Amino acid sequence: MPPRIVLSASRRTDIPAFYMHWFMEGIARGFFSVTNPFNRKTATVSTASEDVHSIVFWSKDFGAFLDGGYGEILGNMGYNQFFLFTVNSRSPVLEPNMVPTETRIRQAEALAARFGARRVVWRFDPVCFFTYNGEDVQDNLGELEFIARRIENAGIRRCISSFADHYPKVIRRVEKTPGLRLIDPPIEEKRRVLRDMAGTLASRSISLYTCCENQLADSLPEACGIEAGGCISGHLLAGLFGEKPSLQKDSGQRREKGCLCTVSRDIGDYDRHPCYHGCLYCYARPAENRNRVAVASARRR
Repeated sequence: MPPRIVLSASRRTDIPAFYMHWFMEGIARGFFSVTNPFNRKTATVSTASEDVHSIVFWSKDFGAFLDGGYGEILGNMGYNQFFLFTVNSRSPVLEPNMVPTETRIRQAEALAARFGARRVVWRFDPVCFFTYNGEDVQDNLGELEFIARRIENAGIRRCISSFADHYPKVIRRVEKTPGLRLIDPPIEEKRRVLRDMAGTLASRSISLYTCCENQLADSLPEACGIEAGGCISGHLLAGLFGEKPSLQKDSGQRREKGCLCTVSRDIGDYDRHPCYHGCLYCYARPAENRNRVAVASARRR
């Protein structure tokens, strides 16, 4: 008998922030129709509780998810849930539509309180370096210690991070913002930043894992306290919920970059689910209308 599946919701957009009505319709229907973004083939993914081991929710804003009580509804239906919550230092230049850092931290605290801190992983991702309007090189690490202190108090003990990838579409998007330029620092600087991050987090009893940074991870000393990790880990999910899902590496992810995620089925869609956060560094498809009215409207769908 094949292992039950892990639903990923989603690497391709922010479903908890904008598309929970659509997600719950798929749960009620018993399946999602998912189009592969590369070969355009469509497949059916079952949402029957007996077929689903767990649901992994990815988000930068769990406000609508929490306010709607979706986690409790899904839990009562028998679905195990795991939360990957991205909380970066707020940067109005890089993340023009993000809610305040304090708001997101309170959401992380609420997730940990309602569902258990072991089910929540903090993603400080990506670390970005940039210049704006001719100023010196800046980064988005300014609130790391503040966020870590609150995350520690919530009982969350894992943080995953990586450095921004400068995809061509990201560069084109950044070029539309006058005065902004992304910087890709040398590997020596990245090692220094990771060691500093690990020290800050270790003082808060939080372990640091890298995502898709194989070259960088291989260059770090073994005793530095930083490990390569997968955002979706079948081993971790099995430890939380019992009954092992597939432990095979996910061939659909960036294995050449060092992705260690195990197999899951992502049910997001770049075309149907544009993201309203408008983060300039993101590889997802941004919504054309980025104003706050459009964001609020999307959350009511």
